[in-house]
Parts: sequence; structure tokens; C-alpha cells
Amino acid sequence: MASLLSSSSSSSSTFLKLVHFPSAFEFDGIGRRRRRRRKNNSVLKFTRSCLADASSLVLAAHHTVDRYIRSGMVIGLGSGCASGMAIQYMGRQLRAGALKDIVGVPTSVGSASEAAKAGIPLNQYQDCSQIDFAFDDADIIEEGTLVAVIGRRRLQGEESILQEKSVLNAANKLAFMITESQYKGGLDGSVPVLVQSLNWMEIAEKIDDLFLGDAEVWRRPSIGQADPHGGNNPLVTKEGHNVLDLIFTSPILSLAEVAKSLDKVDGVVDHGVISKFPCSAVIASEDGLQIVDSLPRNAMEAL
Repeated sequence: MASLLSSSSSSSSTFLKLVHFPSAFEFDGIGRRRRRRRKNNSVLKFTRSCLADASSLVLAAHHTVDRYIRSGMVIGLGSGCASGMAIQYMGRQLRAGALKDIVGVPTSVGSASEAAKAGIPLNQYQDCSQIDFAFDDADIIEEGTLVAVIGRRRLQGEESILQEKSVLNAANKLAFMITESQYKGGLDGSVPVLVQSLNWMEIAEKIDDLFLGDAEVWRRPSIGQADPHGGNNPLVTKEGHNVLDLIFTSPILSLAEVAKSLDKVDGVVDHGVISKFPCSAVIASEDGLQIVDSLPRNAMEAL
């Protein structure tokens, strides 16, 4: 994987910092290894404020609309801070006459609400024969490969990782809008995993064994603080699935390999890793914007 990162990284230099993590295991009184439980003060945070990044993300949102969207297109409308800004800007462009005959396909109730307020006509994903272009926020993007993670944030109301991922995968082209801190190699954090609710614990144990020593598996709660079992109020999606957060305690060497491993586990419905070609990352920083385009799939396979 090291060669992949160095061979396919963008023109800007990136320094990878290796971080030592404490062991995720401890030993009981008779020498058996057991998983160390996280303390409440180190609970994974699923939401992040976009206030500090708003001034740079608004440039990314406007650039995405101006560069990729043309009149007559069907557009997948992403979810999150930057996506909300892009939807609002699209609405202004429609009212000004700079864009015409645009149809939006929302990835969530939130993006549908933003689009309705912006005056963007909507259609449902199931009713669309094609989606010309989609934009979205991403929690993190792997440098060089542009493989992304979505769904870390706490789901609100009728939000659905399945719906969001379906719209993005159906688009002819995809662009993610992120800050420079979200584009890097040697990734950390979590990957959300959708699993069948009935036997979720058995599935969680399989995933735990698969990534033994590198990650912990927690069931996401609907309210309150997270814990390995999701508390008394585990999150159930609108499709009836539980969400397991695969929380890595070691650097993620390859998101594609993580996705491939999860896809082989019985009971896993889907996950938050998305690999889409063609794809672009519109990366916002205090110095301006950087646009990174994905390599063709055959070039990626050759690396």
C-alpha cells in the first residue's frame, strides 16, 4: 500500500505521521486476552462543526456548481455543510437564470428540505433513468485513490447511508467537497457498517475477529453516549438495520481493502466506503482550492 500512496498522490506534498496507539487489549487474572473498553471521555464523535471551515467550504461549493453543473442536468444533491451551501447557490443560479431545467435527486431528507427552500425541482432516485452529476460531503478521503468514507455523522430523522450511497453510485460523475484536513494518507477514525438487526451481535463478532488488534466494533446509539452495545437505544435505520462503527485504533492502510473484507461478511448490508470513478475532490483551504481528479480504474489496478 505504501507504493500506492506514493505513486498516486497529488502534486502537493504530504507528510505522513505515524502515531503510536495504546493496545486495545488487556489481560484478565488468568492470562486470557480481552478487549479493553473505552472510557466515556474518549467516545467517538459522530458530528463535526462546519463553522470554522465555512468560509473556505463556500468557495468549494460555488466552484463545484460552476464547474460541473449545466442546464438540463439531473443532479444528485449531497448531505452536509458544503452540500447545503452548493444547494443554496444552485437555487440562486436558477432564480438568476444562469441555470435552467435542473432536477435534483436528494440523498437525504435534509438535502431535500434545502432544495425545496432553494426552489430546486426534485425527483426521487427510484424514478430517475440517469443522474448526470452528484456532489456530496465526505468525512475523509484517502489521498491518491479518492476512496471516501461517508456516514460517520449522527444520522438525523430519515437520513439513510444506503440512499446516499445509491445516489452517488448512480451518478455519471461525482465530486466531494472537503477541507484539506480531510484529504490524507494514513487514515484514522471509523467506518460505519450497516448490518442486519436480528443477529447484529454475531455479525459484530465476525467483524471484530476480522480486524482483531486494529479496530473496535461499537453499535451506534440513537440517543445518548456510545458504547460497545449501543446502550438501551440502539440506532435503527429507516430500512431496519443497525449501524456498527468500526473504530480503527491503528492507521488504515487501504480503504479499498477494508471495503473488500466487509463485503465478504454475512449479514453486512453495506458500509460507508465509496469508490467511484470518475470522481473529483474539491479541497478547500485558507490558501484557496485544489482540484484532484481520480485516476482511471485501469491505471489504479496497474499500481
